[in-house]
Amino acid sequence: MSWIKGLICGIVGGIIGGGLSILSGLQPYSDATFTIGYIFFLVGWLAGAGVWEHWALGWFGLENKPLPTMQSHGIGRYFAFSPDHKVIGIQYLITFIVLFLVAGLLAVLVRIELMTPTLDFFPSKALYNTTMTMHGITMVAVAIAILTGGLGNYFVPLMIGAEDMAFPRLNALSYWLTPPVALTLIIASVLPMNGFSGYIAGWTVYPPLSEQGGLPMLLFLLAFTTFGLSSIIGGLNFLVTVIRMRAPGMTWGRMPIFVWGIFTASTLSLVFTQFVAAALIMTIMDRAIGLCYFNAHCAGTGILYEHVFWAYSHPAVYVMIIPGFALMLEIVTHFSRKPLFGYSWAVGALLFIAGESGIVWAHHMFTSGMANYLTAPFMAATELISVPTGIIFMCALGTMWQGKLRLTTPMLFAMGMIFNFTIGGLTGLPNADAPTDFHLQDTYWVVGHFHYTIMGGEIFALLAGIYYWFPKMTGRMYNETLGKIHFWIAFVAFNFLYTPMMLIGLSGMNRRIATYPIELASKNMYLSVSGFILAVGFLVFVVNLIYSWKSGPVASSNPWQLRTLEWQVSSPPPEHNFSAVPQVTNHPYDYASGSEAHAVVATSHHVVAPADSLI
Repeated sequence: MSWIKGLICGIVGGIIGGGLSILSGLQPYSDATFTIGYIFFLVGWLAGAGVWEHWALGWFGLENKPLPTMQSHGIGRYFAFSPDHKVIGIQYLITFIVLFLVAGLLAVLVRIELMTPTLDFFPSKALYNTTMTMHGITMVAVAIAILTGGLGNYFVPLMIGAEDMAFPRLNALSYWLTPPVALTLIIASVLPMNGFSGYIAGWTVYPPLSEQGGLPMLLFLLAFTTFGLSSIIGGLNFLVTVIRMRAPGMTWGRMPIFVWGIFTASTLSLVFTQFVAAALIMTIMDRAIGLCYFNAHCAGTGILYEHVFWAYSHPAVYVMIIPGFALMLEIVTHFSRKPLFGYSWAVGALLFIAGESGIVWAHHMFTSGMANYLTAPFMAATELISVPTGIIFMCALGTMWQGKLRLTTPMLFAMGMIFNFTIGGLTGLPNADAPTDFHLQDTYWVVGHFHYTIMGGEIFALLAGIYYWFPKMTGRMYNETLGKIHFWIAFVAFNFLYTPMMLIGLSGMNRRIATYPIELASKNMYLSVSGFILAVGFLVFVVNLIYSWKSGPVASSNPWQLRTLEWQVSSPPPEHNFSAVPQVTNHPYDYASGSEAHAVVATSHHVVAPADSLI
């Protein structure tokens, strides 16, 4: 298995790198030694995971070993270095669903602590801080990677009529960079060193705390940087794939809106991830070789870090949510049986959001001592970005208006996403105004708002997408009753949890702190109970997926009777997607009676008829 080989080679590489560092005169337990050791570990991991056998041998004129195929490896291909975009999509999905559930368990532990106003569940504040940080960074990683890396990898080539991604081996590399990130973060979270245990700086790793922490903080910085490299590689691959590999007739105006969402988010990943990578690398260099970017003792400034960090991390919010917007629109238009209302406006709104997201970062810094004359421009830019967001939701509502709605589980989650993100967007406006932000900063108002946008928005869209494409990925239908039970538990418990959370933020309860005034005890008990109910909903989700994948009814190639290309091949799709290049002839959402098929798709036996003829 690639995981075992990768881990063995990574450990050997880390030992070699650390040993060479010590032989060169570096201190055995210095940050420089551990940094070099980590780099060697990462190279060893990638080589062992399959890069050497299936890719790098060819660089030296040798013959690469055969890559795993659907026929030769069966389920084992999901644990191997595979260039198949469908395998990589499943690898991303399973890995990050597991991480999502782990992060959710950490949130449950936090809510257990917050049931009472004193520290009595966690043995120390340091452990509480580490748990909170692990929850935050894991959820951020899931939000960034799971939609694009999982559903995007699996379905974008299918939806544009391509055989695979433009750079299949590079695609596999982008996934195999992520397991060492998770392993490093988990190991470092329980590793005491130099008087510091766990993470002390929160997921944003602001200096000076990130420069004062021991080995756990260094490993956190290195893992975060590695994840950024994976995002850059993935973004580049998606852009080239969409630009260069669309089927004949797949014009920009005929692309499914989900492909537009992945294309837009990938542009942000490619352009802006290097900012956070620069901030993290500068912090590592401060620690490892004594430079002075952020160290106040030698004329460095932590404000510089905040500017560089948020220059990426606010566009990163749109890396998370833009694919969610697009997936919501994709599902709404199909299950309304209507063309997407304002298709060109929706595309323009996605592109406008991406363009403007790079000029709003400093609204995160209204309370950081920023020059007063910069406040008004960033306020205006932040509020302006709500306009294209509103256009997207008007397109969704216009599509559903007088449509033939089918309230399946995917449609329910898509509609839940519309409701949740509307609240998230409206509660974000006070944060964009400097006067109110001074009061709301670092309170649970911000926590509630952020969860409404990302969990209530993107994660609800993700769940809609998983149910929507479950039959295509597995060849099985999920249990509709369990799916709807999951939706109603999740939707009700989510709103019962995060709306009151914003209210206690208005009362001044600070985020990231394990204790709070006793007057808020009853409200926090209510929040914790709501959180536990929300967690139960996800247990229903896991049971449904596992049972249905194993024993669900066999799905047809087009169980929803839809028009886009991924539904015109078998479930699951064949190894190379299409037996011949599809010919796109019409728009993907034209459900008018008698309309032409979206594409002519040749199979080994027949040509697939338009979806409407199947109704």
